[in-house]
Amino acid sequence: MESKRICQSCSMPLSDPELFGTGKDGSRKKHYCKYCYENGQFTDPHITLEEMKTRVRDKMEEMKMDADTIGISLNSLPNLKRWRKVETIQLTA
Repeated sequence: MESKRICQSCSMPLSDPELFGTGKDGSRKKHYCKYCYENGQFTDPHITLEEMKTRVRDKMEEMKMDADTIGISLNSLPNLKRWRKVETIQLTA
């Protein structure tokens, strides 16, 4: 079964290389879409996860997507590369 590539920032399907973000050298970056990542950096580097959820929900509603699909996308956001938190263990004496 073929896995579908999605943007690791907003969860947009990346079905065409033209949708891939770009590095500083103009090369295509397969982990992020062109709306989230351009010229080697995030287009909105200070956006929070909650702000991204609102942006994604608004865009999907504008596209008349069904509530279940929107919910799946929003629930996947915290698990994407950009938003994953690295858990650290603090050792105390």
